Amino acid sequence: MFEGFERRKIDVGGITVNCVFAGQGEPVLLLHGYPQNLAEWARLAPLLAQRRTVVCADLRGYGDSSKPEGAPDHANYAFRAMAADQVAVMQSLGHTRFHVVGHDRGGRVAHRMALDWPGQIRSLTVLDLVPTHALYHQTNKQIASTYWQWYFLPRPAPFPEKLIGADPDYYFENCLVSMGGKGLDQFDPDMLAEYRRCWRDPAMIHASCCDYRAGASIDLEHDEADLHVKLACPTLAVWGADGLMRTLMDIEAAWRARCANLRVATVPGGHWFPEHAAPETARVLREFFDSLGA
Repeated sequence: MFEGFERRKIDVGGITVNCVFAGQGEPVLLLHGYPQNLAEWARLAPLLAQRRTVVCADLRGYGDSSKPEGAPDHANYAFRAMAADQVAVMQSLGHTRFHVVGHDRGGRVAHRMALDWPGQIRSLTVLDLVPTHALYHQTNKQIASTYWQWYFLPRPAPFPEKLIGADPDYYFENCLVSMGGKGLDQFDPDMLAEYRRCWRDPAMIHASCCDYRAGASIDLEHDEADLHVKLACPTLAVWGADGLMRTLMDIEAAWRARCANLRVATVPGGHWFPEHAAPETARVLREFFDSLGA
């Protein structure tokens, strides 16, 4: 995977972030979702790198990035902390202004990044999600039963860690399938092997729980403070035409409430379309970037 990409671990002040990068032209940062790592972009990144500089990075707590012990207030796994990591990575690589694309949890990091560092963000693209505040505050029985991880993972340590750690493959593979994977045979074997390698690490299990603990606490505090802010940067919201999210919430309305310059698009498939429909996803992203003169 990532043939022709350079690999590097970058110190961003107390932790290291694992990343790969290649290409020339305007920089694009790709941020993965849960329970994955940068391998999520193995099919899509080379397509974008034909015309742009593409950086794929593991979020704090995932893949081969650092996995610090969770703080009592969960601040070190807040989207604000994760976003700061990635801004520092891009600056280290010489990119002071860039496009950011995030899927799932990566999209939440990207949203916070655009709020906290508007001068650095050329455009924001969020793939198959609604803002965190909306998902928690507009929930109902169907949403809660579908996105049950949002209520299980924030439980105090070590409860979820012990249950997941008893059989990580069973737990995380169930997450992939239940969110629209339609069977593990739909996932590239090399990418799936990378996911398994990383999620079998007890430190990743703890870190991912801390991510959701932050999402249910300090991230909501940060969101409450910014509910009046409408992002000015060009924003693209994309979702899977056959995904669960589109059946549960009005994705366009949720983002239009938070963005002043929103465009929307759909891609064939369910939640994992960045992997399963990489060419179609790349086309939508290229069209968006081209429309901005990027």
